[in-house]
Amino acid sequence: MTEPDVTVVVAVYNTMPYLTECLNSLVGQSIGTERLQVIAVDDGSTDDSGRELDRFAERYPGTVTVIHQENSGGPAAPSNRALDLATGRFVYFIGSDDYLGEEALERMVACADANESDVVIGKMVGTNGRYVHQKLYSGDRTDISLYDSELPYTLANTKLFRRELVEKHGLRFPEDLPVGSDQPFTIEACVRARKISVLSDYTYYYAVKRGDESNITYRADHLARLRCTARIMEHTAGLVPAGPERDAVLKRHFDWELSKLLKKDFTALDPDTRRQVCEGIGALVEAYFTDALRDGTGVKRRVRFGLALRGAVEELTRAIADETEHGAPPFLLEGDRAFALYPGFRDAGVGLDERWYEAHETVAGRLAAGTKLESAEWEQDGEELTLALKLRLGIAGDTSSAYVALAQGAMPESADKPGARKLSKGARRPEARGTFTAVPAGDGTGTLLDARVPVEAVRAKRGVRVYVDVAGSTYEIPVRTEGLPMPLARRWGRTTPHRVAATPNTKGRLVITTAPLWEPKPGVGARLRRTLSRSKRK
Repeated sequence: MTEPDVTVVVAVYNTMPYLTECLNSLVGQSIGTERLQVIAVDDGSTDDSGRELDRFAERYPGTVTVIHQENSGGPAAPSNRALDLATGRFVYFIGSDDYLGEEALERMVACADANESDVVIGKMVGTNGRYVHQKLYSGDRTDISLYDSELPYTLANTKLFRRELVEKHGLRFPEDLPVGSDQPFTIEACVRARKISVLSDYTYYYAVKRGDESNITYRADHLARLRCTARIMEHTAGLVPAGPERDAVLKRHFDWELSKLLKKDFTALDPDTRRQVCEGIGALVEAYFTDALRDGTGVKRRVRFGLALRGAVEELTRAIADETEHGAPPFLLEGDRAFALYPGFRDAGVGLDERWYEAHETVAGRLAAGTKLESAEWEQDGEELTLALKLRLGIAGDTSSAYVALAQGAMPESADKPGARKLSKGARRPEARGTFTAVPAGDGTGTLLDARVPVEAVRAKRGVRVYVDVAGSTYEIPVRTEGLPMPLARRWGRTTPHRVAATPNTKGRLVITTAPLWEPKPGVGARLRRTLSRSKRK
């Protein structure tokens, strides 16, 4: 048999019925079976996976090779065994519950040959609710770097690797890592590669989330995931010297793997496990969480890492539990600085510098979530009508900049996801008209704002929005009705009667609509102009 262009490695353990679609997608590749070698290693499956592999090997004897072995506990050992037998110019790894687009291998091999690429990454999508990071696939790129692209967030081994590179550097998978064993292989291959290319013009890879969530990634416990992440980070540190390039890779592990260990399920762990997780993350923070990484990390994650660093298990548990139950804590505003009031802030017993609590990022979403409408009513004094609101704001300290205004025009779509937006420098905002009284909320949830905003007798449809300065930036926050009953529509004004209504729009935001009760009849001149206009059209 001549040397195939690509060897596809398939590590298999109990993946029926998904395995059938995987294998069909391989033997049906447009590159042709004569240019393809498939090595599938059955890692002690107890379902029908072994028999299904043998069926394909019998049907495609020159293409599909099957090895049966006792279960090793993860995909690393079967992948290594397949690598030892690979003969293709390139090697490609696929999960046995996933499948490829028909032209995937042909397109990737052509790209590698045309550009002399050592690694080629084809666009990967998730199915059945499987999450796959998409920012890497913004367009075709023939030469990217691990250090200045989105590649650190796409470290699965589901890529085309030049086998000469793999063998030259003896790249293999660590067999003692139950989770993430592909990352050390992928990271080192990308560090050693002469050129890395990305193809986004076609869906190359379909990553499947099994209906029973039995993928190995979903089964590992906190301590196993922590140990694996520590090994991966240590391996990376041995390849990449300390500095911005190492930070660029390790940022992914702080943002993803370590952050996921400090979500709401952390509070359900037994006390000893919480302590071990806290100590393990604290050690990684001490070793690799540089000042640059700290300052570039959002305050929510940063505080959790800082509390782990200080071994403050009780405060860390309370920070996660409180935020899960009540939402993010308020910000303490002091001049141009804003501090998130998580447990341990300015607590000498914890000893965590206040800079860990300071927000540097855009906080539109957190401000929107902390803004709650408590009541709305009309107040009328003769010809004057006022909208009286009581609001709870997720800020404390110097709240003198906060006011409410009726703003004309819809908010941009960019404000929809966080529910608010940061205004650009010099952006126009409505004038602060009315009276605004702010007092601290007694339960420590921020500030209670009593706002009385005059309503003009005009034809208009305006959104009710809060404006507040936080850390040197102005934020615009639409007020949501939160399902509260709104005051009944009202008529006011004797000289020119108007009607006013307070209603939620389709996004639940409070809108005030004003209009005259009737329009004045058009004069003779207007009627004459309309008549002439109609005659011209005829």
